[in-house]
Amino acid sequence: MADPLRILVKGAGVAGLVTAVTLAENGAQVTLQETGGRIGSGASWLAGGMLAPWCEAESAPPEITADSLESLDWWEAHVPGVTRNGTLVVAPPRDTPELARFGRRTSHFTTIGAGDIATLEPDLAQRFDRALFFSQEGHVDPREALAALKSRLEALGGTVVFNTTETGAHDWIVACTGRGSAIPNLRGVRGEMLLLRCPDITFSRPIRLLHPRMPVYIVPRRNHVFMVGATMIESEDERGMTLRSMSDLLNAAYTLHPAFAEAEILETGVGLRPSFPDNIPRAWKEGRVVHVNGMYRHGFLLSPARAKAASALIFGGD
Repeated sequence: MADPLRILVKGAGVAGLVTAVTLAENGAQVTLQETGGRIGSGASWLAGGMLAPWCEAESAPPEITADSLESLDWWEAHVPGVTRNGTLVVAPPRDTPELARFGRRTSHFTTIGAGDIATLEPDLAQRFDRALFFSQEGHVDPREALAALKSRLEALGGTVVFNTTETGAHDWIVACTGRGSAIPNLRGVRGEMLLLRCPDITFSRPIRLLHPRMPVYIVPRRNHVFMVGATMIESEDERGMTLRSMSDLLNAAYTLHPAFAEAEILETGVGLRPSFPDNIPRAWKEGRVVHVNGMYRHGFLLSPARAKAASALIFGGD
């Protein structure tokens, strides 16, 4: 029996962890290397964890949807805590045209009224007259999922090393280093988030609140914690959150439910997502190096597909 391939995966964000686990499941001897001091030290730590292929079709090309359809099943098979309660899309009364526009660009949803909204999310009763319900979607807590993937890799015999750039001897290298890569045309797209704790509110699924200038999403986590994030901001500004952004996110939460006015602000975060000009993540080979990069805002949604492609490039032969 031939010795297993020795593969070094560089970068312990979501793309690196998913790829490392996929390669180990295919029989490789995997070392996952992270230059920082923990997993998810880049944009993955600030992700919403939404597994929403149909909602993402609103602004993504068809191949993104096609490549992400198996994502929910992959995550459910690999980590605990995946919730498949769908996604609810709402808009304030003044922005109801945005709801119609969103519906024209997407599919696999049901248009529901106030009664159904109240049934799905009792805390939104009498707050919105109409919504789009994407029943097949789901979400996962990114930080819990990343930790579970690390444990899965180690259970498969893989090794995780931190605070190093040493490569050693390997048959293949898989670079999942995001904006740390010297790749032409790779830009940063700014993402901003808040973590709030609000014991007075309970949601069972992600809520997307549409607004012409800055749509936001609110994702429930354990213990009445909610992640509030902006879907995309075309900026490579790496500064901390601005007062305007903070105000926009807090106002969005308050618009969704006034009880958020008393929420405790647990954390703020800003990260730059690695993105190609067409916003489509890629996996490609250069000699004995495979690259997985440009995840844009689709890190959790598309990492399983891109990891599968990377594995095929290695195990499919030269």
